[in-house]
Amino acid sequence: MIPRGFRFGAVRAGIKGPGRLDMGLLWCETPASAAGVFTRNRVVAAPVVLCRERVVRGTTRAVLVNAGNANACTGEAGLADARRLTAAAARELGVAPEEVLMCSTGVIGARLPVDRMEKAIPALRASLAEDPDPFARSILTTDRFPKISARSFRVEGREVCLVGVAKGAGMIRPDMGTMLAFLATDAAVEPPLLRQVLVQAVDRTFNRITVDGDTSTNDTVLLLAGGAAGVAPADAPGGLDALAEAVEGVCRDLARMIVADGEGATKVVEVRVVGAADEASALRIARTVAESPLVKTAIHGEDPNWGRIAAALGRSGAYGGGPFHIAVGGVEIVRDGLGLGLEAEAEAHRAMTGREFEIRITLDEGAGEAAVTTCDLSAEYVRINADYRS
Repeated sequence: MIPRGFRFGAVRAGIKGPGRLDMGLLWCETPASAAGVFTRNRVVAAPVVLCRERVVRGTTRAVLVNAGNANACTGEAGLADARRLTAAAARELGVAPEEVLMCSTGVIGARLPVDRMEKAIPALRASLAEDPDPFARSILTTDRFPKISARSFRVEGREVCLVGVAKGAGMIRPDMGTMLAFLATDAAVEPPLLRQVLVQAVDRTFNRITVDGDTSTNDTVLLLAGGAAGVAPADAPGGLDALAEAVEGVCRDLARMIVADGEGATKVVEVRVVGAADEASALRIARTVAESPLVKTAIHGEDPNWGRIAAALGRSGAYGGGPFHIAVGGVEIVRDGLGLGLEAEAEAHRAMTGREFEIRITLDEGAGEAAVTTCDLSAEYVRINADYRS
């Protein structure tokens, strides 16, 4: 289910080592409306600087992506490298350099192997095809699997397609995690409206996951709308809602895949808070619990140690101090701030042996509700990150 007018490419440029796809290209046959959401980290990589600069034009033709090197903390030389590579891609594609965006992911602090990458660009263009899988594989770092999601919907009787590709497994606490995501649709959407749809979707999905609480220097989500479907959702009854629902659905799929692929992760857990003073308070509590190393290690050990959850609730700064209830995997283990005993905890432990479950915290302070999706913290996470540059 590939949006009309888009193609994907991937090559081995020698960035990550012999035999591994490490440079990708997303190409639109006609000028596409473009919108982007980027990391809130104050230390930003050169490609983020370049993307922010160019996406404000509102249109683009291509996105060049590399893995294995973040091109972050490389100064003016790193920005010059990004400009040189996008100019080389633009020449090969027959477009202006300003029509090519760039994203990078990998080790921070090293210059890109520009000469090798530039030589690979003709082969990258030749690799363009309708299959997004090689592109999805070319942007991976510590990921265990590629992440692709697609949706289709109808507007005025015409099918509109949307596809999304992402990477991410560690340094994940998107505050838009290291994460990149690229979405493309063949709907016709004006850039300001496209950005509105994207920002809303990112806030409800990528901004509500965590693997390790770290926000990357390179986080980027791009949404391109090529218009080849010949229909503008904003001009049709219900069309804009259908587009927004599809974009949010694809983002949610990709976000959950990122958590499931968390470095060393064996569990996917939704921390849901209900009855908080407001949504912002609920989100703050959920995020504090979801990012607690003590909670995450208890999840890994399948231990319903609710004291760790209660402690995170108490230090969140968004809890009013009244009664609280905790359920794990649908099993209530705390009521009115008091544990319900070993039998309840044993039942909760059985629920925690599964791959996915929910931690629900119920308060009586208002109508606020929010959820953050997290994973467990294992010894494998430490091994991966201790050896990352070795």
